[in-house]
Amino acid sequence: MRVFLAVVLFVWTGMHVYVFWRASSVPLIARHLPRGVLWGVACILWMSYIGARILGGLEPGAIARFLEVLGASWIGVLFLLLVALLFVDLVTLFGFLLSSFATSLRGWALVAGGVLSAIALVQGLRAPVVQNYEVQLAGLPAGSDGTVLILASDFHLGTLLGKDWLAARIDQIQAERPDIIILGGDIVEGDDASELQFLPLLRRFSAPLGVWAVTGNHEFHAGGLERGASMLEDTGFHVLHDRWAKVKPSLILAGVDDLTTRRRHGEAGNFIAQALAGRPPGVATVLVSHTPWNVDVAAKEGVGLMLASHTHDGQIWPFGYLVRLTHPFLAGRYEVNGMTVIVCRGTGTWGPRMRLWHRSEIIRITLRAPQNG
Repeated sequence: MRVFLAVVLFVWTGMHVYVFWRASSVPLIARHLPRGVLWGVACILWMSYIGARILGGLEPGAIARFLEVLGASWIGVLFLLLVALLFVDLVTLFGFLLSSFATSLRGWALVAGGVLSAIALVQGLRAPVVQNYEVQLAGLPAGSDGTVLILASDFHLGTLLGKDWLAARIDQIQAERPDIIILGGDIVEGDDASELQFLPLLRRFSAPLGVWAVTGNHEFHAGGLERGASMLEDTGFHVLHDRWAKVKPSLILAGVDDLTTRRRHGEAGNFIAQALAGRPPGVATVLVSHTPWNVDVAAKEGVGLMLASHTHDGQIWPFGYLVRLTHPFLAGRYEVNGMTVIVCRGTGTWGPRMRLWHRSEIIRITLRAPQNG
C-alpha cells in the first residue's frame, strides 16, 4: 500500500509540475500572472483533494463536502489539461517545431482542456442511460424466454454520490420492472463508516427472482471482502460469494469475489471454475464478475453470459486507452467462444463527477431461449 501511495503522489505531483510549467510559458499568463502566484495556485490545487479528504474525516459537513467536490473535479480538469498540452508538445516536438507558435498553441490547449472539462462535468451529472440488450442463452427453455435482468454497478456511494442520487437510481431501475436485479460491485466507496447510512435505501431494491450482488474492489476497502459481503447481505441481497445459485429451475446465476483484489493480495487459483463447480449440466448459466478478466475460462466452463464492470469505460476520454492495456474488454458487448460478454461502463462515477464522452449506464438484458429450443 505504501508503494502504491508513493506512486500515486509521484504521478499527481508530476502532472501538476508539467501543466503549470507549460502554462507559465503562455504569453497571456506570463504577462498577467506572476510566477510566484501561479505556483502558489499549483500548490493549493495539489493539496485540494487530499486536504478535502482529511477535513472530511476530521470535521464532516457541508464545507468538507464542497471542498471534496471541487478537489475531485480538479482531478478530471487536470487530466484533460495535461492531455491537451501534451498533444501540442508532441505535435511541435516540445517547441522545436513551429517554435514561434508553440507558446500560443499551448494557450489554445488550455482553452480546449477547459471546454472538454465543462462537457465532461455536464455528462457526469446527467442520469445514467438504460442500455438494452437481447441475449440468446443456451439451455434457457421457452418458458423463461423474455426474462428481464438488470445490471447496475459502480455506484461508489459516499460523499459525492449520496442518498438523493441513490433514490433516483432505485426509482429508475424499478421502473424497468426487472425479473432479476444484479449489483456488480463497488456499491459504496468503501472508505467511510458513514456509508452504512445507505443500507435502508438499498433495501428498496426488489425483483421477483431476487436482488443479487458480487463484491468489487471497493467492498474490500470497506474492511475486507468478508465485511464487504456482509454489508451487502445486510440489505437483503443474495451475495454470490464464489458460488452459484438456481434463480429458477432453468437458470443459474454464479458470481466471484473481486479478481483485482485477489491478484493484489497474491491469491492464486481458478476462482471462476470453483464458483461454477457442481452445477447441473445443460442449465442456462449467467456469471457475474466485477472485473472482466478470465473471460476465456468462463467460456470454457460453459457459461452462456458473463457480466462485468469495473472499467468505467475509462470514464474520461482518452483515459480508456490506458485502461484497455490491462482490461481489453472495456465496455459494451463482446462474443467470446460462443459466450456473450457484457461490460457495464458504470452506473455512477469514481472520483470526479465527470464523463467524456459516454454517460453512465444501467444495463437491461432480455434473455431469449434458443430459436431451436
